[in-house]
Amino acid sequence: MITGINHITLSVSDLEASFDFYTKVLGCQPVAKWKRGAYLLAGDLWLCLSLDRYARTSQDSEYTHIAFSVCEQDFEKYRAHLLALGVQLWKQNTSEGESLYILDPDYHKLELHIGDLWTRIAAASKAPYEGMKFFDVPSTGFL
Repeated sequence: MITGINHITLSVSDLEASFDFYTKVLGCQPVAKWKRGAYLLAGDLWLCLSLDRYARTSQDSEYTHIAFSVCEQDFEKYRAHLLALGVQLWKQNTSEGESLYILDPDYHKLELHIGDLWTRIAAASKAPYEGMKFFDVPSTGFL
């Protein structure tokens, strides 16, 4: 049984640029770094940066992205910080909760989000998406 996400590995074309972006811009904690990679922590999440000559060179048009949780009290300050640094945006927020959609140096789509699955479900239960069905999740008390 899957118990959670173990780690996320991102292919990068320039390890130094990506290392600086994730540590200096986003504030991830460096744990280890070597010639072709680095291990970082984003809260409790283990991120791996892996130098890859096949790393993407442009933004994909599909919606796949990684969303990081941000504390509500820090969100506006964090947003202002990122925008002042000229971090590239890829989408405007149209869903529940505050979000900022940004690109990293290798065009990985990232989201900084306030809220969690249950705030999203609460909002969706008031205005369900087309064809949406809710399931009983006993360990959470939902439904």
